Amino acid sequence: MAQKNYSLWSLIQQGFKRQEGWDQAWRSPEPKSSYDVIIIGAGGHGLATAYYLAKEHGIRNIAVLEKGYLGGGNTARNTTIVRSNYLWDEAAMLYEHSLKLWEGLSQEINFNVMFSQRGVFNLGHSLQDMRDIERRVNANLINEIDAQVLSAAEVKDRIPMINTSSNTRYPIMGASFQPRAGVARHDAVAWGFARAASNLGVDIIEQCEVTGLNVDGGHIKGVETSRGTIRADRVGCVAAGHSTTLAKMVGLRMPLESHPLQAFVSESLKPVLDTVVMSNAVHGYLSQSDKGELVIGAGIDSYLSYAQRGSPHVIEHTAAAIIELFPMFSRVRMNRQWGGIVDVSPDACPIIGKTPIKGLYFNCGWGTGGFKATPGSGHVFAHTIAHDEPHPLNAAFGLDRFHSGHLIDEHGAAGVAH
Repeated sequence: MAQKNYSLWSLIQQGFKRQEGWDQAWRSPEPKSSYDVIIIGAGGHGLATAYYLAKEHGIRNIAVLEKGYLGGGNTARNTTIVRSNYLWDEAAMLYEHSLKLWEGLSQEINFNVMFSQRGVFNLGHSLQDMRDIERRVNANLINEIDAQVLSAAEVKDRIPMINTSSNTRYPIMGASFQPRAGVARHDAVAWGFARAASNLGVDIIEQCEVTGLNVDGGHIKGVETSRGTIRADRVGCVAAGHSTTLAKMVGLRMPLESHPLQAFVSESLKPVLDTVVMSNAVHGYLSQSDKGELVIGAGIDSYLSYAQRGSPHVIEHTAAAIIELFPMFSRVRMNRQWGGIVDVSPDACPIIGKTPIKGLYFNCGWGTGGFKATPGSGHVFAHTIAHDEPHPLNAAFGLDRFHSGHLIDEHGAAGVAH
């Protein structure tokens, strides 16, 4: 689809015309009767999968099915942190692959995803925290991933307003810091991948709920939807917190739990924080958006639920923790709050790969860390679908690890909402 270049005056004119005559950013046609590949879920991961299938594997007859609106699930309900400082080799290399894709993504898809490499601090509040930080930083450096260990004084020097007093509940003893980490604009990521995929011929079909998966002789044959039957020999499920619901349609029981994950934002302020601060001990983290809002994330609610809301006591705990770290924010008003649905696996790592049903693939279990993996996840999942074999970077993330015991325990590096 041709892209238009507008002068300032023509943009003003278009504003008065309410964008009359503008091209659609992506096509949303009526579904065809069959496709080569169906992707269920038009969030960042699903759209990225479709884009890389079309771009790198030459598969253009693809439908991305979304029961609601594009990017309206967890993609719209996350807090946009991007980092790769995980402990174990398998996770670290997968997230590092994604971070490298993030660094060129705006140019790759010709859409500004507003990726800002402002760095991420992971605070340590005890001697054990600092031992864990040193272990993780050393593991990162061995894998040639940027990471630093900072003292409390160095943290205070870089973030002057942070409270490093020894009289707090969780005194800051130091931190790890990844300079290349940062944040991106969640809706821009979804829109950018959607437009890029659509330009390559992918059909993006919104308001199309999948109600059943058709299997014959152990092979996927298509899907039942609210808009009729659609045939395909390959189906990729990328439905975040609802992955277990899709798996149940074909008798698969995924080792996942779905929890609400909460976040909230403040009223807009002048720029005061130019980095991201995270704390596993208090289960909270903080950044400032380009609009000036403080974006604050909490831990997951302990109960299982598909509700896109959370419990007041979690917000109260997180707000108290953030105020202890940054007392100057005590009088800032909260603007809005929301919850997402995260699917958590036993080892805090995703499931990316084949299932016992031929042609059926799942990409799920990202827990609290899915957004940062968006381009990398789509890239390796597209390879898996195209070749019916995992990419080397996601080979360790198959379902079989829960039978073999080869788990990748990332609770230490993925235990906080981020």
